[in-house]
Amino acid sequence: MATYLLRRLLIAIPSLLGISLILFTVLALAPGDPFSEMATNPNVPPEVREAIRASFGLNDPIMVRYLRWLTAMAHGDWGFSFASRINVDTLILQRVPTTLFVVGTSQILALCIALPVGIYAATRPYSVFDQIANTLAFVGFSLPTFFTGLLLILLFSIKLDWFPFVYRSDLAATGWRWYWEMFRQAIMPITVLGLFQAASYTRYVRSAVLDVIRLDYVTTARAKGLSEKRVTLRHITRNALIPVVTLVALQMPAVFGGAIVTEQIFRIPGIGSLLIDAILANDTPVIMAVTFVFACLVVLFNLIADLLYGWLDPRISFG
Repeated sequence: MATYLLRRLLIAIPSLLGISLILFTVLALAPGDPFSEMATNPNVPPEVREAIRASFGLNDPIMVRYLRWLTAMAHGDWGFSFASRINVDTLILQRVPTTLFVVGTSQILALCIALPVGIYAATRPYSVFDQIANTLAFVGFSLPTFFTGLLLILLFSIKLDWFPFVYRSDLAATGWRWYWEMFRQAIMPITVLGLFQAASYTRYVRSAVLDVIRLDYVTTARAKGLSEKRVTLRHITRNALIPVVTLVALQMPAVFGGAIVTEQIFRIPGIGSLLIDAILANDTPVIMAVTFVFACLVVLFNLIADLLYGWLDPRISFG
């Protein structure tokens, strides 16, 4: 396992270098930069504007700027945010806990719904429960998060006044009151993301279980007199989870990206809203850092999925 893990980490290095080079080149060739607004400001002389650009190395060739950025990243310097006037790593670390809390809790909710519903529906195909579950899954997967988010705001915030629809990170409450207020304001965004992902996961879980339930070893287990519960949990579910693990692992970076819309709707101060603000302000260092973090997440969750394969299926060897 250790050798396999080391080999995968060594393979990930050139992959991340290639991804970072492509991202940096695209951002460098894109129109606009953090000082583009100075061009329309009559109070800033052109020579001053050019001097500022030269001081930040924006006039250097792309490869020179990329190598400078890569060297700084290797030393832990993620750059400086021109819009927020603070270091990029500090800015990201301020937003990461909120995003991890909302996205992580929504994924737990999605799996808690999708696994039992998908397994139960697959063990009783074409039953009333299966048809209802399939219908709700298609409806939930078809509705975009911004639509369900607005519906929840209209119903539970404006009409019923149960939950706040603006997420605040500067709550004045303390102690248990603070935890309760944090939970109240996180219920709707977590529900929106969780139900959307649960609808997608339910379909995959049902399909994976239906593929496994017809295999010969499942019939053999039943012929040996094992209970249906033990056959389902020990022999069907564990093997059916292998493709589901792939889906969940590869979907995680997309979930972080999809959370951008939800964060905008509920005004959540997370990574998604930070990326939108950086794009609107042409804050290139922040854009580069956030997109590179998403790329690292893709590589990381691919590795986690491969390691989970060995735990779920003993036939898989890491030698």
